[in-house]
Amino acid sequence: MKRIQFLIFTLTLIFSAACGAPNATPQPFVQTAVAQTVAAQNAAQAATPIVITATAEEAKTPVAFAPTGTPAAALPSITPALSGGGNACAKASLVSETIVDGTIMKPGEKFIKTWEIKNISPCAWDTTYRIIFWDGDTLGGAYYYNLPQVVPSGGTVPISLALTAPTTDGDYTSKWVLQTPDKVNFGVGDYSAPFYANVVVSSSATPGYAVTSVTYEMVRDPANGCPANVTYTAYATVTVNGPLTFKYYWEQSDGHNINGEEVKMEAAGEIVLSNSWKLNMATTPGTRWMALAIGLLGKEGYEYSTYPKVEFTKLCGG
Repeated sequence: MKRIQFLIFTLTLIFSAACGAPNATPQPFVQTAVAQTVAAQNAAQAATPIVITATAEEAKTPVAFAPTGTPAAALPSITPALSGGGNACAKASLVSETIVDGTIMKPGEKFIKTWEIKNISPCAWDTTYRIIFWDGDTLGGAYYYNLPQVVPSGGTVPISLALTAPTTDGDYTSKWVLQTPDKVNFGVGDYSAPFYANVVVSSSATPGYAVTSVTYEMVRDPANGCPANVTYTAYATVTVNGPLTFKYYWEQSDGHNINGEEVKMEAAGEIVLSNSWKLNMATTPGTRWMALAIGLLGKEGYEYSTYPKVEFTKLCGG
């Protein structure tokens, strides 16, 4: 009898172990599969920009910036997110944006403004983070939106808002910030500034399309040393506020003018123009400059304006 009981006990242990075996090791594999699925979903979300539109509920429900309901325009300016022991998750930078400042639009024109924001905090942002209207004109947007997707630390998110130009002529700016789940508002950059849209509404049949800015970047090739030849290249970023055709040329401090091609911009935006100046070892050291001149078509042909100079200094040779 004891031998039979021992045999039954042994068989019971074997069957118990066999039944329990499938649950003993697969857990890590299940977790890995889930993690891979979540990562794939996040990657798919990041690859497809989501245009955020205002819902009726959002448009009717102002964000409670303060218990008293103080209007956004009356709030104090944003302070740097990390000063004074601020929320470490509230740190972002602006990578790029569409719709250049000062773009001329028709009254009531609909448009999509996109800011590409980078999460430079150590935290992952989930969809409980919000995009908050901060100041200016909402441009037909809501007071707030939830972040459209999860953004890991170091990741970027395209924030695309469907907006509408006002019906009255004027210059309008719409400022926005982000908000953590615990209601900490923060912007972008070292000073946590709002990111914004700026448009000019014009009902005129002949709006004042023009060049709104010219900025330079100077590049030396090679970057260092005193080789036989050094090339200095000026890159000028030209911004226009609407469809515009212009001509240009480069002025140089040695008296030479270098003509460029005619440029036709189909819409508001930016274009980069460049000019290179090669100097050899025998060239006298010193400071030189280049400047961009842009001509717009007037009643008597193209009328040119010269923009501020960009300087560079040759140190070797002579």
